[in-house]
Order: sequence, then C-alpha cells, then structure tokens
Amino acid sequence: MKVSMSRKGNCLDNACMENFFSHFKSECFNLYSFRTAEEVKDAVHKYIRFYNHQRFQKKLNNLSTYEYRTQAA
Repeated sequence: MKVSMSRKGNCLDNACMENFFSHFKSECFNLYSFRTAEEVKDAVHKYIRFYNHQRFQKKLNNLSTYEYRTQAA
C-alpha cells in the first residue's frame, strides 16, 4: 500500500484517507506481525469490513458507516 501524497500545502484534500490510515495502523496493522503478503491482504479486507459495518463513530451519532448510510437512504 502507498499512502497518497498531495501537493505541498494541500493537507485537507487527503484528510479522509489520512484519518483512515491512522485508524488502520493503530487498530490493526501495528497489533499483529504478518509473515506473508496474503496475511496482510486478509487483514486489510477484514479491517475494511469492520470499519464500514461494525466500528461506530461519534460523528455519525454512534452508528457504523454502513448503518448511517442505510439510515440516510
């Protein structure tokens, strides 16, 4: 994976992804030691599913991203 980099002085256009990567590293990647690339891929897929379907967020009224989007639709 590569973290995206914006032009110098434009930090806000990457804020969403930088926030996600920060959570991903602290809640998943730094907690485990991986032996193969397949283990990393599996962990990424599991974390993205967790992040979207189970992890609640205060800014979304303590709903997961999926629940918030479903409620809005």
